[in-house]
Amino acid sequence: MQTATPVQRRATRPRADALRNRERIVTAAREMFVEYGAEVPLDEIARRAGVGNATVYRNFPDRDALVREVVCSVMDRTARAAEEALAQTGDAFAALERFTHTAADERISALCPMVSSTFDQHHPDLEAARERVEHLVEEVMGRAKAAGQLRPDVGVGDLMVVVAQLSRPPAGTGCLSLDRFVHRHLQLFLDGLRAPARSVLPGTAATMEDLRQA
Repeated sequence: MQTATPVQRRATRPRADALRNRERIVTAAREMFVEYGAEVPLDEIARRAGVGNATVYRNFPDRDALVREVVCSVMDRTARAAEEALAQTGDAFAALERFTHTAADERISALCPMVSSTFDQHHPDLEAARERVEHLVEEVMGRAKAAGQLRPDVGVGDLMVVVAQLSRPPAGTGCLSLDRFVHRHLQLFLDGLRAPARSVLPGTAATMEDLRQA
């Protein structure tokens, strides 16, 4: 088997500056989607990222491709927060709390409206990111339940729907001015998750599949 030469390897491997440009575009797009909504002009995103329009289109051929990359990047960061929570020793509920507050900072609810009817919700990258997050959050919650700290009648969907709701209002409606309330109200919710439960919840624990079908 013929081994690729150093020149060939450099030709097939993305350059460091190209990777940095892509990261800058995704970061700028996420910020502007949260601030102004999904219809923000791509040239404005390019301007904030400090790159030319051609660089944006070279990395993302259309808006859906950029939206998908932004959503997947948010899910990846949420997954990493869950992994960090699982790596922590000691108080399992405290680890759950830290994860939940970090997830709220990702502004998941502001990004959800971007998944429009033209967006491929079953794209392999999106499915993989979604499954990873769900599995890891189940582990974080499961550990707190096993420790007797988390009430047993709640599911991943219950947690994530509250994280999403408390990150509202949606993008482009002055949501950044309400950030100071998010963590205060989220902590009130988390306190209600502690075991032993003080009341019986109506209905059944919500799953992520329940949220997808809603």
